[in-house]
Amino acid sequence: MNRKEMEYALESCEFFGMLGKDEISEIAGLCQVITYRSCEYVFQQGDHGEHLYIIAQGRINLERSMDLGKRKGNIVIEALGKGRVLGCWSTLLDIPHTLMSSAICQTPTTVLAIKGSDLRRIMIGNTELGFKLMEKLCFLLRDRIQAAYGAMEKI
Repeated sequence: MNRKEMEYALESCEFFGMLGKDEISEIAGLCQVITYRSCEYVFQQGDHGEHLYIIAQGRINLERSMDLGKRKGNIVIEALGKGRVLGCWSTLLDIPHTLMSSAICQTPTTVLAIKGSDLRRIMIGNTELGFKLMEKLCFLLRDRIQAAYGAMEKI
């Protein structure tokens, strides 16, 4: 994936889509392209998280292992495709975090990985950008929590 394709993936994603070309270009400089095979984990529940991931191609299920006494198993919180974002949001707050779900590829998948602490530095240096991203983060987290509650109701 070349730089232009990375910038397009960022422009097309739910988290960075409202940013200008210069901001997208700066964030693209933080990205690492990673490819996964079908059934491969991007991360697992309980892992230490440091990155945000933008799906450039493919499908990922967010899953959570549940143990509710007699009811145990994995639930799919949400199926995510191109342009969706997942990972460790706490790194934007400079707080170490243990991931609360697993991300497993349903198809061959390409992601852009951004270390949260690197993105945080940009957000601190450009407070307007930082505010836009934190505002968008609030909406994304609200939607993700609603999806998790919906999945838990099926147990």
